[in-house]
Amino acid sequence: MRIAVTIFLTDETIAPVRLARELEQRGFAGLYLPEHTHIPVERVTPYPAGGELPPEYGRTLDPFVALGQAAAVTERLGLGTGITLIAQHDPIDLAKQIATLDHLSGGRFTLGLGFGWNVEEAADHGVEWRTRRELVRDRMALMRALWSDETAAYEGEFGSVRASHAHPKPVQKPRGPVVGPRTLVGGAAGPKLFAHICEYADGWLPIGGRGLTESLPVLRSAWAAAGRDPSALQVVPYAVFPSPGKLAHYAELGIEEVVVQLPPAGEAEVLRVLDDYAQYL
Repeated sequence: MRIAVTIFLTDETIAPVRLARELEQRGFAGLYLPEHTHIPVERVTPYPAGGELPPEYGRTLDPFVALGQAAAVTERLGLGTGITLIAQHDPIDLAKQIATLDHLSGGRFTLGLGFGWNVEEAADHGVEWRTRRELVRDRMALMRALWSDETAAYEGEFGSVRASHAHPKPVQKPRGPVVGPRTLVGGAAGPKLFAHICEYADGWLPIGGRGLTESLPVLRSAWAAAGRDPSALQVVPYAVFPSPGKLAHYAELGIEEVVVQLPPAGEAEVLRVLDDYAQYL
């Protein structure tokens, strides 16, 4: 089982370059970074985990800039987002960012994407909350047109792009309906989420990894019904606080990669936690 990590990198934590070098030297599989452009002070959206929103949410580094630094000082470390808020991006610009990072890193990028939880943050980007899932689906289709080897135009409900020359291309070749880098969709189990996964992704990025015994058979059934290769489905539990029993359970379910949570802390504390996590490598 591959063990990757995620962390809220901020202006107050360990630096991306230092962390990336440590992860590769220690044998961790990857580094996944979250995204929040800003956190409006006047907010009525509750924090999904309950209680007060932790301060690191409003201090998060841009994941693509941080991952670009990580790519430059490593050779094998996987690089991912967990998650990119697709609805809050111009899809033409985002397609270029993703393809560039994937190209420069030699195909090491994983696009973890999601639909968001912060209504106020999304609203400042002009996102209509009730249609955000359809917007993400539309923007993914537009980006696939730009990533395609063919000069394909796209006309969607929320945006369009004419047939264009757009390079670099992501390193991975198209696989079934998926075009672009390795793509995982985050979110809670349900028919709408599973439909998105089956349509344009390589798999699922379930936060916390709870309830997989019940939800995995449902996803696998939807995947097969969509005509996808059963052996190609990837499920990567995300932001997990590991234990030997938990990882053994994931292994029994056929899971091959887990993303464990690091604290949003300075160098000394983060390295101490990495020392503790070494038992799982």
